[in-house]
Amino acid sequence: MYPEIFYSNTFTLLAEAEVGKHFYWDLAGFLVHGQVLVVIWFVLLILLVFSFLGTANADRIPHGWQNFMEASVDFVTDIAKDQLGESFYKEWIPFIGTLFFFIFGCNWAGAIIPWKLIELPEGEFAAPTNDINTTVALALLTSLAYFYAGLSKKGFGYFKRYVQPIPLLLPINILEDFTKPLSLSFRLFGNVLADELTITVLTSLVPLVIPLPIMLLGIFAGSVQALIFSTLAAAYIAEALE
Repeated sequence: MYPEIFYSNTFTLLAEAEVGKHFYWDLAGFLVHGQVLVVIWFVLLILLVFSFLGTANADRIPHGWQNFMEASVDFVTDIAKDQLGESFYKEWIPFIGTLFFFIFGCNWAGAIIPWKLIELPEGEFAAPTNDINTTVALALLTSLAYFYAGLSKKGFGYFKRYVQPIPLLLPINILEDFTKPLSLSFRLFGNVLADELTITVLTSLVPLVIPLPIMLLGIFAGSVQALIFSTLAAAYIAEALE
């Protein structure tokens, strides 16, 4: 009897976990997810504040926030350099760095800040990366970036790669350009959403102790997902530049 009650309550909590509800805004005739935009603007504001604090009083010997920001920039520079090599990495540092810091900020904002305390008429505040529209947009930007990289370096000769080493591989090479953004977007979306659903269910079942390690694991996983996304984006651009 008791196991049946437990499983019934668990499935009820899973069914009540909100995944697809959104607080819509009507902007010039377009419906947008308002709660996602608010958190994105918050993350961008935090990134701008960190950037200002790190560059406001720059010294030759870094200290405080300047030291932290320079270490962060060195980290994303190493990502670009490792994937793109000495010849091409410098011009792609802004793009790779923006991807990393934006995804990192979104994931941490969703994991650390108790957004659920703020009630909305519909939906709830959460990490913007648990919305498939955000991750698809980031993946499409990455696709545009590596197409731009290939075309700017090789011109229309870039499209020769689709029939190399043999023309028989043309369908597979074309399919690869569709699977890259799909894998990027669904990997990030799935990991962030699964983490938030797990915390929601565990918090409902055991509110005090059990969710804390899962939350810490979610923070770590969010950092890893930012690293994976930016590293793969750099690798795709490097592949286009070969």
